[in-house]
Amino acid sequence: MSLFGGVISVQGIAFLIFSIMAVAAVGYILGRFKIKGISLGTSGVFIMALVFGALFYDELAASLKSAELTQNALKIVENIGLVLFVSAVGFMAGPKFFKNLQKNYKSYLVIGICIPLTGGIIASAMYLLFRHTAADQHEFLALIDGILSGALTTTPGFAAAKETVSNFYAATPELAAEYESVVTVGHGIAYLFGVVGIVLFVQLVPKLTHADMEAERQKLMNADVEARKPYQGKLIRIDKLGIGAFVLAAVLGLILGNIRIPLTSRGLSGTCFSLTAAGGALITALLFGHFGRIGKIDITPNKETLSCFRELGLVLFLVGAGIAGGANFVKYFKPVYFLYGAVMTIISLIVGYVIAKYVLKMSLLNSLGAITGGRTSTPALGTLIGVAGTEDVASAYAATYPIALFAIVLVSQFLIIIFG
Repeated sequence: MSLFGGVISVQGIAFLIFSIMAVAAVGYILGRFKIKGISLGTSGVFIMALVFGALFYDELAASLKSAELTQNALKIVENIGLVLFVSAVGFMAGPKFFKNLQKNYKSYLVIGICIPLTGGIIASAMYLLFRHTAADQHEFLALIDGILSGALTTTPGFAAAKETVSNFYAATPELAAEYESVVTVGHGIAYLFGVVGIVLFVQLVPKLTHADMEAERQKLMNADVEARKPYQGKLIRIDKLGIGAFVLAAVLGLILGNIRIPLTSRGLSGTCFSLTAAGGALITALLFGHFGRIGKIDITPNKETLSCFRELGLVLFLVGAGIAGGANFVKYFKPVYFLYGAVMTIISLIVGYVIAKYVLKMSLLNSLGAITGGRTSTPALGTLIGVAGTEDVASAYAATYPIALFAIVLVSQFLIIIFG
C-alpha cells in the first residue's frame, strides 16, 4: 500500500516509526550507564541516532524511496520535538521568568553575547591560521562556519550560515550549492562533541566544585521568586490535561517564529533574521506561563503534561537531528575538524562559566542555566534540569536564549561576509 501518489509506502512509514522508537529505546539504556557518577542521560539517544544514521540511513532512504523525502521526514521529527520541548520549558519557566529577567537582565545579556562572540573569535582565528592548508579557502571558510554552528549546537546559526553562503556566492550557483553542503558537513562533525561536551559540562561542574545542590536550589528560588496574583473566581479549562492551551501557545509561537526581518537591502529575498519556530514557541509559552489565564480561561497545562511533552520533545529532536547527521558523519569526518569543534566548544563553555561566576557573580545553577541558553542547547537544558533537581533553571535558559539566538545568527553571517 502506498500514499501520496505512490511516492511513500506504508511500509516505509512503519520502518521510520520503528527506527525512531528503536533508537530512543537503546539510547535511553546507553544514557543510564554512569562512570564516576557521570552519565550521558538523554544524550545517549543522540549518540545512538548518529550510529543508526551512519549504519542504516541508506536502508531508511530506500524504504521511503527517496533521500529527499527521508531528510524532510527527519526534519519534521526534529522540528516537532524542538517545538514540544521549548514550549514545555517556556510554560515551566513562565511564572518566574519576568521577575528573574528584571533582576538579572544585564547578566543574561552579557552571557548571551559573550558565548557566541567567543566562538566567532576562535573560528576566525582558526580560519586565519590554517587557511593556507586548504586547496580552496572559500570552501574552508564554509567548513569553519559549519563547525562553529555545530560546536555551539545552534540550528539557527547553522541555517544562517547556509543562507549566507548561498547568497554570497549566488553568482555561481554550482559553488553556492557545494559550499552549502560543506557547511552541513562541518556542522555535523562538530555537533556531536558540541552536544556531549555541554551535557557533560553541566554534570561535571557541580561535582568539581563540590556544590551543595540543596543550597544552590535555594539560591535559585530566592533569586527569582515571583508571586502571581491569584484569581479569585473559577477558571474555565479548555481540557482536563491542558493540552489545548499547550498547542495554542505552540501554534502562535510558530506564527511568531516565521516572521522574517530583513538584514540586507535585498529585503526578504536576502539575509533575514527570525526567531525560528523554537524561539517563537519559547516566547509565547513564556507569556502563557506567566499570565496563567486569559480572562476566565485557564491557559496553564498540568505539570505532568508539561513534563511528558518536555521529555518526548527532547527525544524526538535528538533522534531527528542525530539520524540525519549520522548519514554523512563517517564519510566526511576528519580528526582535525573534530578537534576544531572541540576547541570551540570547550573554550566557549569555560569563558561563559568564568564570566558568569567570577565577573557577574551568578549562582551556580543560574550560571549553568544561562550558559545552556547562551548556546541555545536543548539537550543540555534537559540534562541540567535533572542535575539541578528543579525546573527553575529553565528561567535562566529562557532569558538568555533569545539574546544568544540573535548573536549567533549575526556571528555566523559576519564570518562569511568578512572573510569571504
